Order: sequence, then C-alpha cells, then structure tokens
Amino acid sequence: MNLEEEFAQHRAELVAHCYRMLGSLHDAEDAVQETYLRAWRGHADFEGRSSVRTWLYRIATNVCLNLLQHSSRRVVPSALGAPGNDPDELHPYALEVTWLEPFPDLLLGADPATVVGDRESLRLAMVAAMQHLPPRQRAVLILREVLTWPAAEVATLLDTTTAAVNSSLQRARAELARLRPIEADLSEPDEPLRRALLDQFAAAMENKDLAALEALFTADARWEMPPIPTWFSGRNDVLRLLDSKLRPGPDRRILVETSANGQPAFALYIRGRDGLYHAHSIKVLTLTKAGIAAVLAFHQPALFPPFGLSIIR
Repeated sequence: MNLEEEFAQHRAELVAHCYRMLGSLHDAEDAVQETYLRAWRGHADFEGRSSVRTWLYRIATNVCLNLLQHSSRRVVPSALGAPGNDPDELHPYALEVTWLEPFPDLLLGADPATVVGDRESLRLAMVAAMQHLPPRQRAVLILREVLTWPAAEVATLLDTTTAAVNSSLQRARAELARLRPIEADLSEPDEPLRRALLDQFAAAMENKDLAALEALFTADARWEMPPIPTWFSGRNDVLRLLDSKLRPGPDRRILVETSANGQPAFALYIRGRDGLYHAHSIKVLTLTKAGIAAVLAFHQPALFPPFGLSIIR
C-alpha cells in the first residue's frame, strides 16, 4: 500500500475526529485537508516510531487546536438562553453565532458497526457538551476516552505531563456529567418501537397531524432550529410551534429519512410555488422508550449535499 492509499484509508475516521473537536463538518474536512498537506510535507522526517494512523491523529489534533485558538465554540440554541413560548415571536436567523452542525453517518463508511461504535461519541448532545470544554481538555477527553490512547502518549502529543493529562480528563468528565443528559435518557427504544416512532413522526409531520404528534413527544420534549436562536421546551409549546408553522393541506411537504451523529434524522422538503420540493431543514431526533425527546432542526439547505441529498426534488 502506497502512502496515498494509506492516507485515504484513514480519512473517514479523521474527519469524525476533527468533527468531535470542532463541531462542524465543513471545518473538519478543512482540518483533514490541512493534516494531509502537513503529512506530505513532513513524511521524509517520519521515522516510523508510531503507526501512520497515530501519526495522522497527532497532526490532526494539533491542526484542530490551532484552529480553536481563533474561533468560538459551536453552540445549539438551548445553550444561549431560556426557551421561548410564542411561535409568532421567533428571533431572526443569528448568522453571527457559530452554530453546531450535524454529521452525516454516511461519511463513516458502509460498515454499520462503525456507526454503532462511534454513536455515543458523535451524538449531538455529546458533541454539544464537548464544545463547552476548553480545547486542550476536549482533546484529552477524545484521545483518552474515544481513541483510548495511553495517558503518556497524550501527554507527549500535548507537550505536558501524564499527571496533567489525568487531571484534565477528570475535569472533563465532571463537566460532561453536569452538561449532558443522563445515559438512560439517551438510550433508544428497540425495534419495532423505534421503527414505529419514525414512521409515525414522518406521516404526522407531512399531514400536520397534531394529535399524532402529541402522542409521539415526551412531556419535556425540546425543539431547536439553528440558526434561529429561539427554542421550545415541553410538549405543549412544541405543538404550539408546529401548529403555527406547518401549513395545512396535502402534499405541502415530504420527509426523507437519513441519519446523523448515529441518530435517526429526516430531511424536510417544502413544496414551492413552482410545484417542486425545496430543501428546508435536516431534523435530527433523539428517541427514548417514552417517545421523541428532542428534535434539532438545522434550517440550513446547504447541509443537504453532504447527506447525499439534492436541494430540489
């Protein structure tokens, strides 16, 4: 295997690694491109004291840390303030905010086991929580917990001590425990309940069936819509939002199933005056045995192509 083939072999996992660090697919792909440029330039000095994979992860982590020196953490609307309760008073798009982006599962490759293995560390709630960690602490957490690197190896990469790495990991764990939902809330239902929830959600959204949606959402369900900073919490307020914003009538919209961050997702298309269906948003769902606990609806049509989806159907 030549060097170019070996680089290509690790691309998908490097993009996922950089996404965990940066919270953006676009930034992650740029970081991997920079990683490969640095690797090509420095290959003559690579002495083979580690595997090519480890060497690339070292470069990629440093590229991400450099990028994070000059950027704001990526957030979701619920990180900015209290929820709203009036669908008619949505704040306009906050394009100045650096928003978290979803990660298309198809970029992880065709092996379903890869998606399952990376699911927890790529879940939106986890990535959003990691954005609150200082960059070096974030790197320690990912290298130690996700990649299972020894503390000494992480210390070498970050030019610090093993004791400092262990201390940083403890602080990162404590912060994540405070920020992210408890594990039980993240566990998805088994089939066929999972399948039923998704099919019923798609049909209820397409038909504006509020009674069906009410039965699907948990009592404390959340609905967020970056880049709109207003978000809604609680089944009643979420239903009030959907009642206000979903236009009634047949064939107004279609939902196409996809997946992001190891979670079920739908691409929403809305029919325009031209009779065509136009890309509107990518909706990532958090499912529990009690129902749909959260929907993070990314109102960014530019996200559709990375999911293998067209802008117009």
